[in-house]
Formats: sequence, structure tokens, C-alpha cells
Amino acid sequence: MRLQGKTAIITGGARGIGAAIAEGYAREGARVCVADIGLAAAEETAARIGNGAFALALDVTKIESIRACVAEAERRMGGIGILVNNAAVFDMAPWGEITQQSYDVIFDVNVKGLLFMLQEVSESMKRPGKGGKIINFASQAGRRGEPLVAVYCASKAAVISLTQSAGLALIKHGINVNGISPGVVDTPMWDHVDSLFAKYEGRPLGEKKRLVGEGVPFGRMGKPEDHVGCAIFLASAESDYVVAQTYNVDGGQWMS
Repeated sequence: MRLQGKTAIITGGARGIGAAIAEGYAREGARVCVADIGLAAAEETAARIGNGAFALALDVTKIESIRACVAEAERRMGGIGILVNNAAVFDMAPWGEITQQSYDVIFDVNVKGLLFMLQEVSESMKRPGKGGKIINFASQAGRRGEPLVAVYCASKAAVISLTQSAGLALIKHGINVNGISPGVVDTPMWDHVDSLFAKYEGRPLGEKKRLVGEGVPFGRMGKPEDHVGCAIFLASAESDYVVAQTYNVDGGQWMS
């Protein structure tokens, strides 16, 4: 088992990609903290995956919540060896209808929350001097602009940039920072995305989801489980020489 004896905290770990990675890490021997704003759902996920997994409430938009969550996870596990920064939100609107409220929510979660979670956990990793692995979740949306998705695209571009900067700053402490950039993934969030495209593009519900799935070179939308292998690799000793990279796990949608 590639993560035997490792400890991990996964933000947004209650469902979707976060939950799939939590389960994958537990199968590989890691003890996992499922950190999520929805504590009840996080507790269900932790109970399902076992191997000493536990849940903690986390609101990444609040520094006090980040500090409390990291301190408690560190106390329970005796240190944090892996962080998966997965918590994120989505919104979209035509260019002239973007609101300050929507901008604030997206950047508070996707950028500020990720940055300060990364900062807090990396400081925790430095103390014992053992290093660690940090994996930030970006998106194919961070590789390009989209007419209706400007703010979300910008937030995920910021994640890729922060991954590069943090990777360069922290590798001297033995902390590898890398990222994963999913494409279109069949999760409950994409049902919300589909409903917004239906609203702004005048499509029937489900049509946009079907079309984007058909447009993936692999032949279908991604599944949460499709991202587990890359997340295990980036958390393991196999990726010790990988620094500041963001891997596309998107069925061939983007090449970079």
C-alpha cells in the first residue's frame, strides 16, 4: 500500500471527487480527515471509508475555521502528511451580469480558502521537518477563458499559479505542491452547472451535460473515481521529484 502510515486532510471531502480520493487514500493505508462545511455528510463519508477516518467541520472562507480544523486534525493524527485542497464552488453569468457577490463567493472559496489552507498546513508540515505532499484542485477552466464562466475560470487560473509559486517556495522544506486539473466531471455540482447553462443559453435541462460529455475525446464525462490514481501518485513517494506541476485529468480535453 503506497500510503501506509500516512495522514491526510481532504477539504470538500464529503462527496464527489473529495470523497472518492478519501476512499482511495484509505485503501492505500492512509488515515484520512474528511473536512467539509457539511459536517453530517462528512461524518457519513468518514464512517463509510473506515481505517480510522474522521470528519471535521471546515469553512475555508474563515481563517479561524481553517486554523481550528488543522490544529484538531494535527492533534488527532499526530501530524499532517498530505493535504488535498478540493473545496470549491461554481457560478456563471453573462459578462454584463457578473455581480460582486458572486465574485466574492467564488474567490473566497476557490482562491483565498485554498491559499490559507495551504499556508496553515504547510506550516504544520514544517514543524516536524518531515515534509509532505499538497495537492490543489484546479480545472480545465483555469487553462482558458469562457464567455459565461469568467470569474470561475479566473479563480482556477489563480489556483494553477498559486500551485507554481507555493511549489517553488516549499520544496526546500521537503513539501511537494502540485495540482490536478479535471475536465467535466459527473458530480452533483455539474447538475447545477447544467441548469445555469440551460438558463443562459436557452437549452433544455440535461442537454449541455450530454453535449459536453460527447465532446470529451475519451468518450464520456469524467467520474470522481477517475481522479484517484493521480491523487495517490502525487501523495506518494513516487512523485518526490515532481514540483509545481498541474496534471490534466480530463479525458483528453486539454493538452498542455
